[in-house]
Amino acid sequence: MIELKLPKTPPRAALLLAVLALSSLAGCALQPPQAFEKGNLAKREMTFGADPLEDAFSQHVYFSKEAASGGTGVGGGGCGCN
Repeated sequence: MIELKLPKTPPRAALLLAVLALSSLAGCALQPPQAFEKGNLAKREMTFGADPLEDAFSQHVYFSKEAASGGTGVGGGGCGCN
């Protein structure tokens, strides 16, 4: 039989790792936003793409370079002529 010898981790390091893992989970939000917070979340600045024209241009450049187009508008080839 082959025996695997794993390095022993000191109990202090394992305990520290467990405490860090639990403390990182404690920072997660477990509650949905309150009614008064939803107004801030609905602002235009909170979206990933705040400028629709810039988003459309970025998608056009991406699909032209990738020689493919995804389901986000007019289909076309990768020649950059769409």
